[in-house]
Amino acid sequence: MGSGKILVAQGGGPTAVINQSLVGVALEARRFRDVTRVYGALHGVRGIVDEQFVDLTQETSHNLELVAATPSSALGSTRDKPDVKYCAEIFNVLRAHEIEHFFYIGGNDSSDTVRIVSEQARAAGYPLRAIHIPKTIDNDLVGSDHTPGFPSAARFVAQAFAGANLDNASLPGVYVGVVMGRHAGFLTAASALGKKFPDDGPHLIYLPERTFSIEAFLADVKATYERHGRCVIAVSEGIHDASGEPIATLLAKDVERDAHGNVQLSGTGALADLLCDEIKAKLRIKRVRGDTFGYLQRSFIGCVSDVDQREAREVGEKAVQYAFWGDRDGSVAIRRTGFYSADYALLPLSDVAGKTRTMEDEFIAPSGTDVTDAFRLYLRPLLGSGMPDAFRLRCARVAKILKP
Repeated sequence: MGSGKILVAQGGGPTAVINQSLVGVALEARRFRDVTRVYGALHGVRGIVDEQFVDLTQETSHNLELVAATPSSALGSTRDKPDVKYCAEIFNVLRAHEIEHFFYIGGNDSSDTVRIVSEQARAAGYPLRAIHIPKTIDNDLVGSDHTPGFPSAARFVAQAFAGANLDNASLPGVYVGVVMGRHAGFLTAASALGKKFPDDGPHLIYLPERTFSIEAFLADVKATYERHGRCVIAVSEGIHDASGEPIATLLAKDVERDAHGNVQLSGTGALADLLCDEIKAKLRIKRVRGDTFGYLQRSFIGCVSDVDQREAREVGEKAVQYAFWGDRDGSVAIRRTGFYSADYALLPLSDVAGKTRTMEDEFIAPSGTDVTDAFRLYLRPLLGSGMPDAFRLRCARVAKILKP
């Protein structure tokens, strides 16, 4: 007779819909007669090793639904990247609490954690079902058509650039918007969905899947500015030169690094400022402005894709169903069917863990500074319903009298 205890945790960067997955697990688990307790770990794997658990079984369904519709990680998250020793501590806690079903909502690193814990449980002969539930705004998980969290962040980016374009058209100049994405450019590419008219921005899109050259960048900006009298630019934080060195480190005097030793790209306006400085100095354009979207795109309340909400809930539900009916560990993946619907599969953890998906070549224009129609068709249904639209005056000219 099993304990009937399950544990769910959230890891990595928050998203607008990660709580849908959490609530999907909690409510779906209640439907199974053998489940006695649904625990949540505070602050991801760190909360597991510290035994910081809360009993989600005691939450009302109504409050869970309210939390599901709220962005960010309700349980709190962590940037801890467990190694084998760390995972052994996780497993020891799970075994001590007689937890037999472990669900971890997160991205690449989270899937690898689930894989290691699963292998340790199997080696110890402990009956643990370990399921990875996908989440990341970067959309860089291998094996999925897309990842929960990405569509809502993409919706924000598309709308933000649509607004920046309107602003730039009113007061022409050069605008640079830096978007999250260290290795994958999906989120930066979403800026293209903010375009309506042929001369709308973003006029130039720079992705980490292509080598970035300062000289080519300045030439592109100059040509676009001469053509349109203005230029809107979307840039991924992860752009790099031919050697793979981040452009931010090449232009900056001081470089900040995160806990894993990676160059700190998010949460700093350095890249936008540095690119703007280059444009001002080399092209002599006076009106140049830059923004870094930073954390805004992750959990922006009120800008959530209904498609993303639904699928984030369903991956949580499917994780529970696979755990109790499938009798195997794995990572839940979204598969696209028709135009548009989604189905779900359970992939082996080894197929997902530690791997990074980047934008496919078919999504990137030959110029390297735009996306293709294939990408627009891929992304548009994910953005959900009610996308705002922009319109223009038709501008019927009145004949001049004093200065014909």
